[in-house]
Amino acid sequence: MIRRAFRRCGHAPGALTPEDQAAIDAFRAMLTALKHPEPWTPGHNQDIAVRVGPFIERAHTRPGDDHGPDIIAVALQHPGGPYAPYSARYRKIGWLRCDTSKIIGVWNPAYTPLTHAAAGLDLPDDVGVEPAHYAIYIEARKPDGKGYTLLRLGPYTQARHASQDADRLTTALDGRTTVVPGFRVSARPAPFDVSDHQLFTDPYEADAVALLAAALEE
Repeated sequence: MIRRAFRRCGHAPGALTPEDQAAIDAFRAMLTALKHPEPWTPGHNQDIAVRVGPFIERAHTRPGDDHGPDIIAVALQHPGGPYAPYSARYRKIGWLRCDTSKIIGVWNPAYTPLTHAAAGLDLPDDVGVEPAHYAIYIEARKPDGKGYTLLRLGPYTQARHASQDADRLTTALDGRTTVVPGFRVSARPAPFDVSDHQLFTDPYEADAVALLAAALEE
């Protein structure tokens, strides 16, 4: 019987190709990042790694919309970053209320193989967290940008509610250049920041346009 020894051409027995070595290095980096994640500190503008079911996703943070340090608001992102292209298999989701217990640490590119995108999967319809709260700010601004906030409406439990009211308020303000002499008054939807919750008016207790009219009369 003739026995043939098979080996990779151009390589010594047992030698790794550059591709094999790169894969091993990436795997080791992933294990190290999981074992020793960089701690995340609230208030720092850093993307974080959060658990979404059995996967890990990259997320961008903003101030939380709940009392205490246990919940923050995040926007899940493509592992390649906020400007990476989204395909049909990886959709973009709005702001979400994320329990800080789901946070692994600061985002590390070594986590990329653990994302839905790396597995060729779309983000699931249910990512295990609720949508974040939103708000509307009615502001009076001078041409130089200086001004003040007339009214804060929030929290809205759904982004579409905030968007709809913002459109109604914009229509109500359209053409009324003398509402506040010397100022341009506009309405803009934005994330709800609980740190200023006492300054907001509940938009579900009264009509937004009526609340605006009352604020302009003061």
